[in-house]
Amino acid sequence: MTRARVVASALVAPALAALALVACETEPVGPDVNEKNAAEYNVQLGYAYLQQGDLNLAKEKLERAEKQAPDNPRVHSALGMLYERLGDRKSAKSQYAEALRLAPQDPDIQNNYAVFLCRTGDVDDGVAMFERAARNPLYRTPEAAWTNAGVCLRGAKRNAEAQKAFETAIMVRPNFAEASFQLGDLLFAEGRYAEARSVVDTYLGSFKPTAGLLWLGVQITRKTGDRLAEEKFARRLRVDFPESPEARSLSASPRPSP
Repeated sequence: MTRARVVASALVAPALAALALVACETEPVGPDVNEKNAAEYNVQLGYAYLQQGDLNLAKEKLERAEKQAPDNPRVHSALGMLYERLGDRKSAKSQYAEALRLAPQDPDIQNNYAVFLCRTGDVDDGVAMFERAARNPLYRTPEAAWTNAGVCLRGAKRNAEAQKAFETAIMVRPNFAEASFQLGDLLFAEGRYAEARSVVDTYLGSFKPTAGLLWLGVQITRKTGDRLAEEKFARRLRVDFPESPEARSLSASPRPSP
């Protein structure tokens, strides 16, 4: 797969936020409330350290949060991510399962668990969990879950199913660029150049371009020999995204001589 990436929003890892642990003036704050607030703060810190790659500090903060609020599903979901990064799949799965037990309708937890399942080769359960998240009325970005389901299926070489998942994501949100990119890239990899070009043109005809879709347009038109369209895609990529990896790829791989 050219870019078998999981959509960023699938990995629900909130950035470090300033949490105001301020007592409400009209309601007394007891020790249980303080513990829960402290746990939330430590979860935020744990996520931030995970993003930075500091697994030791992430482990310290998340284990502390677990002691402070053992029934907090976000704590267990974050611990699942931690143990996955540490290579302890058994503990990671146990933590994700506990998070889901505590919050069975939380779409973010469903999505995080689905990502883990797909990464560890449990494609059927992972896709089922992505679909469960996508159909959850509480989930604000179902298109991301459908796209991730497609990425998971494509990684297992189940391209027909992956195509359907990407198409569903586009139906849910036509301006979700990642779904169009993934679908176009899949069709391109299969040699279905006209269909891939149609996906790119449909998106770019209505929505703002992305570097990925413009670069895909360049690759498609090179294969089909449409030099005028290739130069149009390439020029737009250079002008709109001059510092992007795709623009650098354009410079590093000039059009082959006929």
